[in-house]
Amino acid sequence: MSAPTPADTTPLNEGLAADLAAASLALARRFAAGATLWCLSPSWAPHAHHIAVEFVHPVIVGKRALPAVAVTDPDPVAMVRVSARPGDVILAVAPASDTAVRSVMRRAPAWGTTTVWIGNGPRPPAGAADHVLWLDDPDPRLPATGRFVLLYHLLWELTHVCFEHPGLLSTSAPECTEEVCVTCSDEGRLAEVIAPRAAADGRALVRTAAGEELVDTLLVEPVATGDLVLVHAGSAITRLDEDGA
Repeated sequence: MSAPTPADTTPLNEGLAADLAAASLALARRFAAGATLWCLSPSWAPHAHHIAVEFVHPVIVGKRALPAVAVTDPDPVAMVRVSARPGDVILAVAPASDTAVRSVMRRAPAWGTTTVWIGNGPRPPAGAADHVLWLDDPDPRLPATGRFVLLYHLLWELTHVCFEHPGLLSTSAPECTEEVCVTCSDEGRLAEVIAPRAAADGRALVRTAAGEELVDTLLVEPVATGDLVLVHAGSAITRLDEDGA
């Protein structure tokens, strides 16, 4: 692991430090549950390789190797779509304007994956990723400095700090015990269309965080492969456009 230069050791502000701690805990919990980390950086590929190497080949004796893969395919959406499993983590290093990364992040909830987005300059819209680790410095030369490297080195180290406290790694999800669950009845789950007319009755096959299922798309016709829709009670009720609206 290369050490950051003195110019790269600018203290993190309080907000970024909190975001980094939350992302590290989420990452540790996902790894503890068997996740793989998918790393992509379409504009700065060395960052994707560097992150994957950091997690797979820890240089500190006693630290566990964690599964991580650099996504270098020219079409990262297609690559991650077929590779990532529910429970995995997608980490991108990219500006907010990167259309491929924006598309991956929008689809991630339908794939059941957690997302981490590292970048600088203008921020992505609120909710664009589960964890946003952002440097507000708009200097276009920043990705070539050690500032990003410092961020994901800290992410790696803090993830391993979490492993030293096993009590942090488990979470308990609330169970639905009522006959009619208000939360479930109001659900609107994100889904990605796999096949528009997969069933004889015209229903489409979609992918959600819970797996593949057939849904009625009468309210949002026509739909195409790759479209994102919100599903409620077995029906697609809204189709999301490229901006997620």
